[in-house]
Amino acid sequence: MEKLFKLKENGTTVRTEAAAGLTTFLSVVYILAVNPGMLAAAGMDAGAVFTATAISAALATLCMAFFANYPVALASGMGLNAYFAYSVCVPMAEAGIEDPWTIALTAVLVEGIIFIILSLFKFRETLVNKVPMNLKLGITVGIGLFITLVGLKGAGVVIGDASTLVALGDVATPQFALAMLGLIFIGILHHYNVPGFLLWGIIFTWGLGIVAQLIGWYHMDPAAGSPSLFPDFSGYHFLPDAPALFSFDFSYVASHVTEFAVIVFSFLFMDLFDTVGTLIGVAKKGNLLNENGNLPRAGRALMADAVGTVAGACLGTSTVTSYVESSAGVAQGGRTGLTAVFAAALFLLALFFSPIFLAIPGFATTPTLIFVGWLMMGSVKEMTFEGDIADVTGGFMAIVMMPFTYSIANGIMFGIITWVILKVLTGKAREIHPVMWVSFGVFALRIITLVI
Repeated sequence: MEKLFKLKENGTTVRTEAAAGLTTFLSVVYILAVNPGMLAAAGMDAGAVFTATAISAALATLCMAFFANYPVALASGMGLNAYFAYSVCVPMAEAGIEDPWTIALTAVLVEGIIFIILSLFKFRETLVNKVPMNLKLGITVGIGLFITLVGLKGAGVVIGDASTLVALGDVATPQFALAMLGLIFIGILHHYNVPGFLLWGIIFTWGLGIVAQLIGWYHMDPAAGSPSLFPDFSGYHFLPDAPALFSFDFSYVASHVTEFAVIVFSFLFMDLFDTVGTLIGVAKKGNLLNENGNLPRAGRALMADAVGTVAGACLGTSTVTSYVESSAGVAQGGRTGLTAVFAAALFLLALFFSPIFLAIPGFATTPTLIFVGWLMMGSVKEMTFEGDIADVTGGFMAIVMMPFTYSIANGIMFGIITWVILKVLTGKAREIHPVMWVSFGVFALRIITLVI
């Protein structure tokens, strides 16, 4: 164990890694509930998607553990699955195309193969390591704000508003109140240095929710996103449904080259920079960057991500990517691939006991996401807001665009575009690494596609 994961070198223990793995899993497990319903809108079988999501997450996370030795969990990505279902499959179905999800899976497969090629040529690794430090720090802070917003939205603390964009939710709802109580509980445990404080926070908040349901305060309304907090084993046979293996449609590609290329590019774009941003943010939070601010074994981590995408497509699910919620496990003390091993094992366990894991409500993980967001915000103290205007403005744009556009990729896009343009206009074009020029070009092309 020590030889494989270098626990002592990374200042951690098996117990700490186990707690971190469980925390990471509980912060990511919502995807097992969300993804089947999301892809069902694309015409896929929800049971098959559940199985594919769990198995692909386990395989990709194990790949990250043993190949890269990082405490990062992977699973079908939020945003990517929405694009899969609602931007690709639904319009195709409305146009009369039968089983459009097979075309979307083909696009995911091609995207994954392209990522493997890019990883072999170290493009993605170079991108991770050549992003300027102030941008890296800005990305970390932006991710912190982003996952905080995700958490607040999940518990109804922050809601959409037609006039003000966002507003305070209904403070009288049990989800709101219990999430806030859970946050206070986590704060107390953190103050007293209680081991596993984030995990205990999730369990505590879930437990309060169960009590609220028993006394009639929390009312079940699955249609409104308020399911029962008790595991439901009625009619459950404990055997996972068979996934839709190798369900590809290459005939569409031959007759619709341009349309297919656009789909692949969109998957490629979102996955590439979401992954880069996630790895930078998680690594910075866990002090995993080296003295030069680079991520050791970045190529291996990115290859694990690419292999996960290919495996997910073959199993029958949307793009598999690194999860920013891994920050919760890192904050819990996870520093090595052993954290990922425990998380992967729980994904496999979830195949047979899905009612238990699916019963954990979103408001129970909200306190963890908020607290981790606060911890990641600490990186702002290391940023410079004086001197090189490109570094200053680029880092700032990365921070603000992530939560305000609800996209990690957008934050990275505007951060890099701003940085490159200001470098050129201030006579420092020679300081721009070729990979940053390539990234700028990709983002510029993305802007053009959004305009036209």
